[in-house]
Amino acid sequence: MLPLALALAAAVPLITAAQDARPAPFGDRLVRYADATARPGGTLTAPDEPRLRIEGKAVHAYDRNSGRTRWSHSRDGRRPLALLPAPGHAAVLWDDGLVTDTEHAGDGGVRWHRAIPGGAKWLRGHGADGVLRALDPAARMIAVVTPERITAYRSADGDLRWVLPARRGCGFAPERAVRGDGAWLIAQPCADESVAWSAQMVAVDDLGRIAPKRRPMGNALPGPKAAAR
Repeated sequence: MLPLALALAAAVPLITAAQDARPAPFGDRLVRYADATARPGGTLTAPDEPRLRIEGKAVHAYDRNSGRTRWSHSRDGRRPLALLPAPGHAAVLWDDGLVTDTEHAGDGGVRWHRAIPGGAKWLRGHGADGVLRALDPAARMIAVVTPERITAYRSADGDLRWVLPARRGCGFAPERAVRGDGAWLIAQPCADESVAWSAQMVAVDDLGRIAPKRRPMGNALPGPKAAAR
């Protein structure tokens, strides 16, 4: 009986992980490993935050102390192209132009999905360098930058907060951006060489384009509870 009991005990973490591999409408497969979970049910502190890496066709989260895998996130037939880690969550851009946001704490899970209009075709030809940007240090607001537009989402629930179209005859260059004083300066090169250099770049923060006398909507959640998926 003892060898049988030991074999069953060793199999429990694998059974738990297998049961937690949940297919979803977007092809998500999120696998959690019970023996490498951080403090259950609580808010993660800085030392508890996992290390995130794209490896092959999945995003993996590793425990900082043990090095064990906490969870992995993949999508059927898809490949992650860019990863934006942040305190408590992470945004991922996939090769079909979909952006997901995954929570680390408690039971975790994929909180939302958003598609970039025409994103898959453009990504295949140009790559994902600079497409995902955090608009504040905690990435409470994230931006998706493509040549046609900059789109900003609230990371808590994926709510679309603002959209900035590129100037006519111009296009944003996601890979050409610098951050300073709480804002991003993003290149917007134009085909017309007569366009002033100052018009070939834009400054944005979490509230949108920085301009005199602007009146942004704000980014606060509408109520005490953040909307889920």
